[in-house]
Amino acid sequence: MKDDKNSTGRKAGMGKGKVLLILVLVAYLGMALYQTFKPLPKGVNAAFPLRPAQEVAFLGDTTYLDKWGQRQSDHVIFDEILRLIGQANRLVVLDMFLFNDFSGAATGDFRALSAELTRALTQRKDQMPGLEVVLITDPLNTMYGGLEPDHLKALRAAGIKIVMTDLTELRASNSLWSGLWYWCCSWLGNSTKGGWLPNPLGEGDVTLRSYLQLLNFNANHRKTLVVDSGESWVGLVSSANPHDASSAHDNVALRFTGEAAIDLLESERAVVAMSGASINFDTPIHERSVESDGSRMQILTESRIGNALRIAIDSAEPGDRIDIAVFYFSHRDLLASVMAAHEREVRIRVLLDPNKDAFGMEKNGIPNRQAAADLDAAGVPVRWCATMGEQCHGKMLLKRSLSGDAALILGSANFTRRNLDNLNLETSVRLRGNTQTAAIVDATKYFKRYWRNSQRKLHSLPYSINADTSLSRYWLYRVMESTGLSTF
Repeated sequence: MKDDKNSTGRKAGMGKGKVLLILVLVAYLGMALYQTFKPLPKGVNAAFPLRPAQEVAFLGDTTYLDKWGQRQSDHVIFDEILRLIGQANRLVVLDMFLFNDFSGAATGDFRALSAELTRALTQRKDQMPGLEVVLITDPLNTMYGGLEPDHLKALRAAGIKIVMTDLTELRASNSLWSGLWYWCCSWLGNSTKGGWLPNPLGEGDVTLRSYLQLLNFNANHRKTLVVDSGESWVGLVSSANPHDASSAHDNVALRFTGEAAIDLLESERAVVAMSGASINFDTPIHERSVESDGSRMQILTESRIGNALRIAIDSAEPGDRIDIAVFYFSHRDLLASVMAAHEREVRIRVLLDPNKDAFGMEKNGIPNRQAAADLDAAGVPVRWCATMGEQCHGKMLLKRSLSGDAALILGSANFTRRNLDNLNLETSVRLRGNTQTAAIVDATKYFKRYWRNSQRKLHSLPYSINADTSLSRYWLYRVMESTGLSTF
């Protein structure tokens, strides 16, 4: 009898254990699914109207090897950002993903971009006490609350509003981990005290909670600026970060005035609002009229960027030219569009970073070398940026049609699932004009400089130099792209 009772008790206990396991599994899967498909915050994933393009300028940072094999740089983007901040009188709204002096394992003579930008903001605020200055950034810069960097302290002390983006409002990029993290760890918060693990990005110690949040792999990846300039408003959308160890990277940007700058400001209000803050400045209603050359431009965020890229490629006709230069290219649908366009005799060239360097650490070439293998097999011409420790960090598509029409799309978004499928916060801008539009002409020259090289400046290398035919790495890339278990 006693054995029967014990057996019955064990069965009951096992039954309760199974029920508990099922409940835990259902809770995990339910959270993972919810975080993957939950509603987006109001105002993100936006495509603003096409506006008259006013005073548009293309800015390109270039890095190359000189005839002695030494790395040289010609950079202008942050010089322009600092200039614009230095003349603002009413409002500065800056949204920057990486804003720190972390260098990882990298060593070298970096430009102190984070210190320069901090100094420009604090000095202008000191000169113009009534100036509203709002800095929006990603919590990665504090290791998700595990550090309090000195430059952020200085900005707060100067009266500058810092908005740390609330990433929990975004959809899960790595849902396999986030399904657990939201249950087990998100409610723990974080602290700058008691850190005992090394900061993976730089100096200082951080808590385990910093690492646990890092594994969600989502971000506010935008790089934008809005300032007043006299009676007008200036916007700037870029791929460049005020990050010291990134100071040698190649990058691109568009600067512009007019209604598109006001749209850019509105797009940033959405990020501020979802993070529980506000911009204490009424949106300008009137914008001074400036004669336009007939070109138009549009602010795009999140998945609307991917939509615009696909439309540009899918609408291309035989003989049209499409030039792509991008740090990460792994999005399967976009790759398929490029290969299909090549098949119908659109002239396409793709310039990629070789994905071999990341702040002093050697990378294995994923995802670009694997995506490039698909492109090369389809006959699409591919070249690699000739990097030496830095990254070819621009994100740009340039389309020129036989009809004379042209379009340029550039900004923060890499051509990846994370950047184009409503997982990160991203901003790009689309300029529509013709092949004689000044910014289009400059972007065309920029790409040609990289593709063709010169006797004195080596910008790019043939596809064969970094070709990778490894099946194991190819399928690793495919798994990483589809699941979000990656940093791209």
